[in-house]
Amino acid sequence: MSRDHAQSAETPFLELLARGASADAYEQPVLLARAEGGPADRIDALERAKHLALRVRSELEGRRRREAELSALFETAHDLAGLRDLDAVLRAIVQRARSLLGTDVAYLSLNDPERGDTYMRVTEGSVAARFQQLRLGMGEGLGGLVAQTARPYVTDDYFKDARFQHTGTIDAGVRDEGLVAILGVPLMLGHHVIGVLFAADRRARVFEREQIALLGSFAALASAAIDTANLLAETRSALAGLERANEIIRDRSGVIERASDVHDRLAELVLRGGGVHDVAAAVSQVLDGTVEFTDAAAAPEYALEASRADGHVVRHKDDWIAAVAAGDELFGALVLRGHPGLDPVDQLTLERAAMVTSLLLLARRSAAEAEQRVRGELLDDLLDARDRDPRLLDDRARRLHADLSAAHVVLVARLDATAGDADQEAVARRRLWAAASHLAATRHGLAAARDGGTVLLLPLEDGDEATDLARRTARQLGRAVHEAVTVGASAPVRDLAARPDAVAAAHTEAGRCLDALRLLGRCGDGAAAEDFGFLGLLLAGGQNVPGFVERTIGQVVAYDERRGTELVRTLDAYFSCGMSPARTKEALHVHVNTVAQRLERVGRLLGDDWQSPERALEIQLALKLHRLSAPTRH
Repeated sequence: MSRDHAQSAETPFLELLARGASADAYEQPVLLARAEGGPADRIDALERAKHLALRVRSELEGRRRREAELSALFETAHDLAGLRDLDAVLRAIVQRARSLLGTDVAYLSLNDPERGDTYMRVTEGSVAARFQQLRLGMGEGLGGLVAQTARPYVTDDYFKDARFQHTGTIDAGVRDEGLVAILGVPLMLGHHVIGVLFAADRRARVFEREQIALLGSFAALASAAIDTANLLAETRSALAGLERANEIIRDRSGVIERASDVHDRLAELVLRGGGVHDVAAAVSQVLDGTVEFTDAAAAPEYALEASRADGHVVRHKDDWIAAVAAGDELFGALVLRGHPGLDPVDQLTLERAAMVTSLLLLARRSAAEAEQRVRGELLDDLLDARDRDPRLLDDRARRLHADLSAAHVVLVARLDATAGDADQEAVARRRLWAAASHLAATRHGLAAARDGGTVLLLPLEDGDEATDLARRTARQLGRAVHEAVTVGASAPVRDLAARPDAVAAAHTEAGRCLDALRLLGRCGDGAAAEDFGFLGLLLAGGQNVPGFVERTIGQVVAYDERRGTELVRTLDAYFSCGMSPARTKEALHVHVNTVAQRLERVGRLLGDDWQSPERALEIQLALKLHRLSAPTRH
């Protein structure tokens, strides 16, 4: 074959190469020559030229593909070098892998060591929600096989491949997505598999070696991106930790200075004889807040008990509570107000301040006990020595800041628990006496140990009732000694220095109320004679008849006095006639409607239950006492 024939045979194929024609187009020159009946040597020359051109075309396509792959890998490496968002880099890797391999879907899964499974991190081309949200157990599916062997694996037909463990969850997700051919390559950090990069088609397909190698390169870049992101996260965490450490060091320096300051201040307070509130004021300045000393009754009970139990401050809402206690005795609490965030060293400062407060209170105990003895002696004299000079009693009371001319209530308090032996019982009684003496001193009253219990003489504040004072005292003493304390109270008494007999009688009345409470099973409670209805007359020794009448029918009596009506007379006749309106109208010589109207008015004044047996008995007794005490009409 001549050189001219060879060159002429190559020309059409060069043109096809130049314009990038498809592989099918290279058959056209040969088919055309045969159709025209060309010589055999020319057709042979065209066949050789076609094969040569196809080889050149294949080589050019391979180079273009490798250039595209290298470009994609370079771009991915560039993304990795400027890593800011790990998810963005992983998405770019998956997108480029899908594009270069020409698959329908590409996705990347990562292992979750905490949950012990694998989850989908990035998907590209997926349309099934269940597939995108798959979480797989370790070792399950094709990914499990890749993770176990740390080698790439490919399946031409997923559902017919028995080399890996099929599960219902994975197969359902793959079926939803419609995948058939799947290629998976491992993501490696050192010798550990941290995930798998996949490329998949919805039709049967054979992945070439070059494609497997390319996906492996992307997997290596993805692993590097993850490693870099982890290192960056660790670096940021370390930097943040260093910043926090520096802040803590700066804070600790300030805290140590404050602790030194409060130590100096508290030492100075102790040396110059400062009081509890001086300690609170000093700690307030150091902690930059408001610290107050409160009685045990005013502090939150559960927080106070928790602080007392473990010896540390306890948070209550936005406050901090530090119990002030010595042994089994609870004095109160130091309360830091409105300071929800408190440094541990500042907490220790508040705890030490509470300890100093308890020491100050103990240091003053001897003086307080001496004062308590003086108060007890004065109360003993009021109860027993009835021939004492009133002026001397008044003078002694004023020195103790007590005003005997004001209204007072005598209270008798006893512990309800039975001690195991005499020594324990004596200790319990001393605790009760100490708590009662402390309460009396803070209320400008008196207290004394007497008859196995404690007697208190406390002033009655405006608007307060003897019953309220008795119940409040029972709660306060019970909380202080951590046992149930029952308290009986007398009716209010006045001018005690001039009327010492009134104090003794009130003491007897309070003792009867205490006995009544215990007989009624109301241990741990407090009450006065007025709480027991007409029984209170017996408890009070008949001394409070006007009070009983006033409480029982006072509103009816007052209504008659204001309006000139005869409700009391009608009520008396009603009970005398066996609670029969018909017989009552005959006794009063009025119409039965008049009786009904008067009784209706009585009901509005006394309440709907005025005819109940218990109320009716009290009302009848009050009517008789009222009739006896009323002046005789002529």
